[in-house]
Amino acid sequence: MIFKNSLRRNIMKAGLGAFVVAGLTTIGLVSTASADKYPNKPIELVIHAKYGGGTDTTARMVSIRTRRNLGTDISIVAKRGGSGAKAQNYVLTKPADGYTIMALTQSHLYTMARGKSDMKIDDIVGVARAMDDPTFITVSGKGKYKTLEDLIAASKKAPLNWGVAQIGGTEHIGLAQFAKEAGIKFKVVPFGSGAQMVQALMAGKIDATLPNVSEAANQVADGSFKALAVMAENRLKDYPGVPTTFEKGIKAKCSTTRGYAVLASTPQPIIDQISKAMVKAMKHEVFASYLAGAGLTVDSSVAGTKIWDKQLKEEYKVAASALKELGLVK
Repeated sequence: MIFKNSLRRNIMKAGLGAFVVAGLTTIGLVSTASADKYPNKPIELVIHAKYGGGTDTTARMVSIRTRRNLGTDISIVAKRGGSGAKAQNYVLTKPADGYTIMALTQSHLYTMARGKSDMKIDDIVGVARAMDDPTFITVSGKGKYKTLEDLIAASKKAPLNWGVAQIGGTEHIGLAQFAKEAGIKFKVVPFGSGAQMVQALMAGKIDATLPNVSEAANQVADGSFKALAVMAENRLKDYPGVPTTFEKGIKAKCSTTRGYAVLASTPQPIIDQISKAMVKAMKHEVFASYLAGAGLTVDSSVAGTKIWDKQLKEEYKVAASALKELGLVK
């Protein structure tokens, strides 16, 4: 018995420390060491869209300087299908170690809200926002609606035809929120894309639509479109004469965003490191010029983990509620 107890004590002395550390590392409680060594291998940046598209292009522009800031390579990996579902489910299979970053647009939030993937909103944390493209409420520049009040008054008499890209998409959800706050009804007309939606207003096929600033900048500039409001809390620097929905007493905002997230259980030091590296990269003139080409600015678009994660969670709540009211979620 004495021999057995002594042997047990020696085994414990020799191996218990290593066993405990290994165990704690496995369940994610020991993160300081791994965070200190991060990154020591290439990072995957997972997109849900085709190569060459807007999400891919933005990811590559962000990666140019982020690679330098982190000191490792970043490869863009496309997992297409299910409006982000395949990308989300793929990311869920990866370790929460910062070596898998997911590109996010609103479509990811809608997919989660509609239960079309295994990922839930609390499974991720936003690390950096790359683009925030606000939404205009626009009508024909030659039409009879001169102010937002004109449009609302007409909409209270009879529902107007509003163009959107897709049913259950960003414009549709933004329109639903606007209509709810303004106390109006509407008829929604889907066109399949933002470009076709804009063309429909130019052709007089619809009464109003909700393009992003980048989508309608040229038409607003040449007078083809009249921007009655921007769906935001503050006026845009480049459009000081366009009022916001909020200043009109309508608390509805809408914008198209692109950003990045990692699994929520990723150690906080690594989340902070990724966020700092990406924000620094996006403030560089290379990415700033890319944003400027879309009529956007670093100041209004780029944000770190604290701001972006809060926005993601708020947008998800709004989207989930709107989709339910529209009958698209049970």
